[in-house]
Amino acid sequence: MRAGIVVAAQPGVEELAVQAEELGLHSFWVNDTPMVHGDPFVALSLCAKATRRIRLGIGVTSPALRSAPASASGFASLNALAPGRIICGVGTGNTARRTLGMQPSTAAALEDFTAALQDLSAGRPTEYREGDRVRDIRFLHAGAHVNTTHPIEFVVAALGPKAAAVAGRRSAGLISFGLLDPTAWHALHDARRRAAHDTDSHAYSYVVTALHLLRDHEDADSDAARDTTGHLVMSLLDFAADTPAFAGQLGPDERKAVRQLLDRRGTTATAPDRYTKLYPNYLGRIAPQDRDLILPSLMNSLALVGTRDDLHTRITALEQAGVDELLIQPVIDPPTEMAQLAELLA
Repeated sequence: MRAGIVVAAQPGVEELAVQAEELGLHSFWVNDTPMVHGDPFVALSLCAKATRRIRLGIGVTSPALRSAPASASGFASLNALAPGRIICGVGTGNTARRTLGMQPSTAAALEDFTAALQDLSAGRPTEYREGDRVRDIRFLHAGAHVNTTHPIEFVVAALGPKAAAVAGRRSAGLISFGLLDPTAWHALHDARRRAAHDTDSHAYSYVVTALHLLRDHEDADSDAARDTTGHLVMSLLDFAADTPAFAGQLGPDERKAVRQLLDRRGTTATAPDRYTKLYPNYLGRIAPQDRDLILPSLMNSLALVGTRDDLHTRITALEQAGVDELLIQPVIDPPTEMAQLAELLA
């Protein structure tokens, strides 16, 4: 299985991209979460100038965050800096919208956005709508500042069949956050295939997770394991604290952790400004006092923790379910975690 890295956009990100390339990793991604992380287009521009081979992705942008013309300009500009190495991840903006206290986009808006981006990035005109006004748009100036010649890879963020169907209709790949259940991946691929117009086209599937290789005699819920995987678990608890309907589907221990999180952040599940209390430091290293919230059940569900044999077994099962690339999000010691991933999958 191929391997890649996802990080927050921040100063020095290009140094990590260079290290990832030197390790032989396949791709390097940054998040698009305004008001939480830095700008992904700025970050990947630095990475594009500093690297030569590694593929560069934004995971993921959304029609609720950026218009199609603005997004297309950004991606075509990146493609001019790193021809043929750009991956455009698109989604409904679930997290990036909730960090603003807003709702994500619909699947229909996601599909329209994806279609427009695909057209524009390939140099084709597309239909653009604002309210009741509809216009055909295209890049009006061809030149060195944009590249519509080399193809951009498109992937759709999906946890369920609606988004997977969008990927199928748009001949795009899939990316999913913390989805380590091979059965769920089979279902996503089935939904994508059923919706696909071009059944011969191949698109790649990516899973974002965290990885912790246990040392000799280390417990699977050690402080080190909780620190390495805690940002993923905390992201689920944040979402559950922000979404009572989802929290109600969790088990009793997980619901208790959600209540504790709300108490510690000084908010409630219905407070209008709860997003301002829940999402600071989102996907960053957890605080030591929050380690008790990182439940083993959630660690096992969202992240890869185990011995070398354990990890190989789980990764092989994902590969057999059609996952092409394992993306890890390192927050403790990114260079060391990247090297460990490269060595594990060598």
